[in-house]
Amino acid sequence: MHHRLLILGGTGFIGPHFVSAARKRGFAVTLFNRGRTNPHLFRDIEILNGDRNGDLSALVGRTWDTVIDTAAFLPRHVRETTAQLRTAVGRYVLISTISVYMPRPAPRDEDSEVVKIAAPDTETITVETYGALKALCEDA
Repeated sequence: MHHRLLILGGTGFIGPHFVSAARKRGFAVTLFNRGRTNPHLFRDIEILNGDRNGDLSALVGRTWDTVIDTAAFLPRHVRETTAQLRTAVGRYVLISTISVYMPRPAPRDEDSEVVKIAAPDTETITVETYGALKALCEDA
């Protein structure tokens, strides 16, 4: 039996690399995305269309062994997606960024201080809020 892998996003930035690596290892890959970024990619695998901003219905009633979240930018989206998938997956892996760490001379590691945001409920992604929102996604 193939390992069933759900990739949230999967067609932009680092997503295609995860898809290709998983396929080479024989994983049964499913993508969940809006179908807007590079829709021509991966036409030979299952793609579930939806939107983390209110339409997770394509995920209902399905199960996977692992989820890789390459598209987490807002903590609310992570909370809603993990709530939907809580009993549908064995492992949830969130791909984050070094931008979560306070600027300082290298090296940085997982024990380094993360950036904070004055308004943690903001959903405006800017250069100033990006790292802090990603840190809140990790917390979610």
